[in-house]
Amino acid sequence: MHTAAPVDVDLALVGGGGAASLVLAALDRHRVRGLRVAVVDPVHRRGQDRTWAFWGRPDDDLDPLLAASWSQVEVATPARRRVLDLTPLRYAMLRSGPVYDRAAAAEQRLDVIRVVAPAEALDDDGESVTVHAAGSTFRASWVLDSRPRPPRRPGRTNWLQHFRGWWVAADRPVFDPRRAVLMDFRTPQPARGVSFGYVLPVSDRYALVEYTEFTPGLLTDSGYDTALVAYRDLLGLDPARLTVREVENGVIPMTDGPFEPRPSPRVVRLGTAGGATRPSTGFTFSAMHRQADQVARALAAGRPPVPAPAYPRRHLWMDAVALRALDRGGVGGPDFFDRLFDRNPPERVLRFLDGATTPAEEVAVMSSTRLLPMVAATAGDAAARLRDRLVPSRRRATWTVPPPVTGAPPIRASRSDG
Repeated sequence: MHTAAPVDVDLALVGGGGAASLVLAALDRHRVRGLRVAVVDPVHRRGQDRTWAFWGRPDDDLDPLLAASWSQVEVATPARRRVLDLTPLRYAMLRSGPVYDRAAAAEQRLDVIRVVAPAEALDDDGESVTVHAAGSTFRASWVLDSRPRPPRRPGRTNWLQHFRGWWVAADRPVFDPRRAVLMDFRTPQPARGVSFGYVLPVSDRYALVEYTEFTPGLLTDSGYDTALVAYRDLLGLDPARLTVREVENGVIPMTDGPFEPRPSPRVVRLGTAGGATRPSTGFTFSAMHRQADQVARALAAGRPPVPAPAYPRRHLWMDAVALRALDRGGVGGPDFFDRLFDRNPPERVLRFLDGATTPAEEVAVMSSTRLLPMVAATAGDAAARLRDRLVPSRRRATWTVPPPVTGAPPIRASRSDG
């Protein structure tokens, strides 16, 4: 039972991770003052618990927080290695610690109420939302909910982007800090899916080396370490001269199932739960950052804090077709991405993957893929959508995103999560 009198607030942030931290910083940046804000999360996020990578133009807001950025990246296949000049864009890496630190400073200036407990229920009566947490109750004009949620219904294709990365320190220069490895498809490819490695160097002696798969299911703990060892050896890195300082694991949905950005009149979902994850790539940060800025601008102007859809509907349709083609084996992942970068300017591909291209540019991008498999996937997607309309009660198997696989660090590693 919840017997404590509710505390009235204008805005409650349910979930205090990356999406909420970006909102707090944006409220502070846009000088939104006099707003009563509460944060409800069972964990007070601090330190380096995750890494975000994204592309964009140099940005005064984010640049001071970056761990590194690169104007050149490599895309490698067994046949060749291609160096791409991203100008005027750049590929950037942002660790969570500076984001959480900036949010904490914003919290102080905004006089935020924080409750370190899970939200047990959200009761939206259309006029306000009652947020029940352990020992605390808030009555909020608006709730921004960034807790993980499955899609409203399972998709026609449900994959996962899952990965393990090692932050490795070398005892001598072995990395090129001027250039990141964006996708290295020389890794053994799974029977159903895509795998690749990448390298994000902070200096010539320190880098994030990661192994990623796009597949329907996860690996085992030993499976990730085995894949990372193989990729380390493929890069020619001597394990005797490396130390693993940190280990990162993650799972991101890649599905054409729709996420519900507005589950009730005054509850707005952000982050992956609000559709910020691009289904075809798993990239999320840029959309989260846009959402946070839109929320802050709206509140500063006295408008409801409801951001625009993260991606145009036509992009979500193209993602559904691409996922279907990959899942049904019509196209191979390395070939699909290699052709995109080979037949388009890198800037166009990156803006396409971020949902920022024009229809004419999208026609150019999609025409660079293999025609027959994509036509077959398009027809299959259209038929599946028609079946769903004709038989709306047809149910798919329940699908949720599993937690990442974690385990002990590899031998000679010292783990530090901040």
